[in-house]
Amino acid sequence: MKKTVLILLAAVVIWSCKEKQPMETESQAESSLPSKGSIEVIDRQLEMVLNVEAPIEVLAEGYSWSEGPLWLAKQKMLIFSDVPKNTIYSWSEEKGAGVYLTPSGFTGENFAGSEPGSNGLTLNNQGELVLCQHGNRAVSVMKAELSKPEPKYEFLVESYEGKRFNSPNDLIFDRSGNLYFTDPPYGLPGGMEDPGKEIPFQGIYRMTPQGEITLLTAELSRPNGLALSPDEKTLYVANSDPEKAIWMAYELDEAGVIQSKKVFYDVTEWVPKAPGLPDGLKVDDKGNLFATGPGGVWVFSPEGKHLGNIKTGEATANCAFNEDKSALYMTADSYLLRLKLK
Repeated sequence: MKKTVLILLAAVVIWSCKEKQPMETESQAESSLPSKGSIEVIDRQLEMVLNVEAPIEVLAEGYSWSEGPLWLAKQKMLIFSDVPKNTIYSWSEEKGAGVYLTPSGFTGENFAGSEPGSNGLTLNNQGELVLCQHGNRAVSVMKAELSKPEPKYEFLVESYEGKRFNSPNDLIFDRSGNLYFTDPPYGLPGGMEDPGKEIPFQGIYRMTPQGEITLLTAELSRPNGLALSPDEKTLYVANSDPEKAIWMAYELDEAGVIQSKKVFYDVTEWVPKAPGLPDGLKVDDKGNLFATGPGGVWVFSPEGKHLGNIKTGEATANCAFNEDKSALYMTADSYLLRLKLK
């Protein structure tokens, strides 16, 4: 009896140790598509968020720098930016990949830089496509139907206090129609040192449906992707600075103004170890964060617990859910990827 008890106790100790170790799983589920990468389980809670055995499917490849994925529910189609190509591409189960809209971010002539195209994409409360346009240095709305896209744009906002933006990067509307967006210098031909840079900082802004623009904060060196919590009381913002690679959590009041802040998670030490920086992010209905960072997509609980990583092996720019959040689409350098969720 004593020997049996000791064996059982030893088994429990071994299992407990295993529970605390990160677990990396190769894709096991069947798929007709090629796959790449793996899922790293840091906390078992990840299994409640996604299927850790699902493959990371390669839907399309060959892009210069894929960004800004957005699911169009009525069209059953994903669209995403290729920033250097100044083009938005589409992908659907029925038609595969193809050109959706060009030019997407610069409508002038002779752009001198390397990133003229659109970046973040979203829909406003009227169902129109709204784009962060690097080359035009503006947030614009496409004045055409989603099913019949045309490069006809109307600027929603292009300046702050009379000075042109750097290059609006990512954006999100809340349920009341307020627009939040970031403005790093990545689209400027000379970046931070560009002679045409008119605003001396990199801001996070909020614009009301009436067009009133508020600078929420200018404290981040490279504000990039952003997302709201399900109750819209917290604004998450990625800082894509290799010297300070963090995600911030800003608590908002009823007017959408920052009341308090904290560093949600810091991955600066991981920057030399894997490709990519904190970039685009999305939040699911339960408040879990899917945040692109070094090596792929980092998954966090609302409390900031690191649950695991979707390891794409690429510098991963952004991600997006489909309509029922049963799949996560990822733009990872030259790839468009998909992971089916729970």
